[in-house]
Amino acid sequence: MANYHFVYKDVEGASTQWDDIQRKLGNLPPKPPAYKPTPFTPAPESVTKDGTWIDDKTEEELEELEDDLDLDDDRFLEEYRKQRLAEMREAAKVMKFGYVMPISGSDFVRQVSEAPPDVWVVVHLYKEGIPECGVLMESLEELAKRYPATKFVKIISTECIPNYPDCNLPTLLVYNAGNVKANYVGMHNFGKRCAPEAVALVLCQSDPVLNDGHSRDDTSRKTVIEGEQRRLIERIVKTHEDNDGGSDSD
Repeated sequence: MANYHFVYKDVEGASTQWDDIQRKLGNLPPKPPAYKPTPFTPAPESVTKDGTWIDDKTEEELEELEDDLDLDDDRFLEEYRKQRLAEMREAAKVMKFGYVMPISGSDFVRQVSEAPPDVWVVVHLYKEGIPECGVLMESLEELAKRYPATKFVKIISTECIPNYPDCNLPTLLVYNAGNVKANYVGMHNFGKRCAPEAVALVLCQSDPVLNDGHSRDDTSRKTVIEGEQRRLIERIVKTHEDNDGGSDSD
């Protein structure tokens, strides 16, 4: 019968008391660190690439995706990427202004009189501390966002016209191609509430003053008027509903 010699191996990293004593005396090298497996990291969840994924991208990110190999295999996403990029670039062209620009007397000629002929300029003459000026300003700020291709500016009245009487404030001047096309003196021109829609309808009485940047003809003026009339009706209805709701709760 064959003789078998068994060698027992302890768990890796284990150490005997004798080994520990020898290490303290410097007769053995330091004990190697115990083996630790790499911690488990779950694989990142795959991103569903659809139209929403494209919509969340900025213009710069969409440009970088031009070399994305995954999109090369997905014709829909690649075409949608190109479409969104074109829309963003077109919107950037439209967004000329979009806010009420404060100007001084020395800026007036450059910002108003010398504005390009395809740009209508609405000038708000105002003074701080006059409540009506503040009310009209709120409406103009909303219209400036709604019609970014129309230029809205505000200037302290006496910087524009020396000794301009405060009783005429607020005043709106409408310029095009360096000429005054209309002027509206006093708050009464815009109705009791002075809603943005009411101001818009006054500005578009005779000319296509308000421009969203997508068209510049008389058809655009008609579309603007119809849209503002619809918004004004919706605002009035909502105001009445809110008032009725408040009465019921009393």
